Amino acid sequence: MFLIVGLGNPGAKYQMNRHNIGFLTCDHWLRSSGSGATDSDYREEHKALTKKFKITSVDGKKTEEILLAKPQTYMNKSGESVVQLMNFYKIERSKILVIHDDIDQPFGSMKVHFNRGHGGQNGVRNISELFGAADYARLKLGVGRPDHPGFDIGDYVLGNFPKNELENLGTYLDAACDAAASFIFDGHSIASTKFNKPVQF
Repeated sequence: MFLIVGLGNPGAKYQMNRHNIGFLTCDHWLRSSGSGATDSDYREEHKALTKKFKITSVDGKKTEEILLAKPQTYMNKSGESVVQLMNFYKIERSKILVIHDDIDQPFGSMKVHFNRGHGGQNGVRNISELFGAADYARLKLGVGRPDHPGFDIGDYVLGNFPKNELENLGTYLDAACDAAASFIFDGHSIASTKFNKPVQF
């Protein structure tokens, strides 16, 4: 089983924030998985909303079970849920992918990384602190930086996607789900070669 963790903050007021693109990716993947599952099918366990389902490789030769997880601890304590889920389901770190926002990439760009620093992302920081290492994979989804250098970064990531980005968000999340699937079936190295580039809108 693979553990795919989308980072974000719980609650309706945060739903469409840039900071919640990890949650949005999980929801999008669940709805488009062909499993018939919807957002209401998550269950509560280990401080997270989770859902299991199976995916098949593009060539139809492999099937893997995944556990989608949206930690409900708020961003800064995401690691509490991730560690509990990993231990309960006995999932190896090599089979964990954490999906989160990245202000150092523009909207529409992504990077699959392994064993890298947290880059100031507090959810990732907490996961790495509790793991005692950064030896797990991440899918970093670009949300860009504010146009004005004096604009507070915290306020920016807790702001909603603007209209022009919302129009392309579905395509972006499609690509993010494809990148996560590639991590599962191809490994992080091949996934990074395929997907570490801007999405074509």
